Amino acid sequence: QVQLVESGGDSVQAGGSLRLSCTASGYRDGYSRYCIHMAWFRQAPGKLREGVAAIDNDGSTRYRDSVKGRFTISQDNAKSNLYLQMDGLKPEDTAMYYCAAYVFRLCATWDPFASSAYNYWGQGTQVTVSA
Repeated sequence: QVQLVESGGDSVQAGGSLRLSCTASGYRDGYSRYCIHMAWFRQAPGKLREGVAAIDNDGSTRYRDSVKGRFTISQDNAKSNLYLQMDGLKPEDTAMYYCAAYVFRLCATWDPFASSAYNYWGQGTQVTVSA
């Protein structure tokens, strides 16, 4: 069983920065034998969960239009840590942010911003941006 734990959420003023982290564990027999796609999602009260940024097994990244140029997703070589560097934060970025991972022995067609594409989720970390 893969476990994901997020950290780094905080309350900041508009224009500020935060760096979210997600630690992953439980890659049985090592990460290299799996296809691993990871992503950050967010959900504000009363709204649907939406994909923010994703990184696939080969390191290719995708971003939601509203965060392009402001957010950067990255991970370490062992795929044990996922990061989201958030700069130029806006009040509309306020949400619970979740780390998600697809972990399987084979890669398949991937919709990076579909919640159903991921089989593991963290508990979330709250980001609040005030005007």
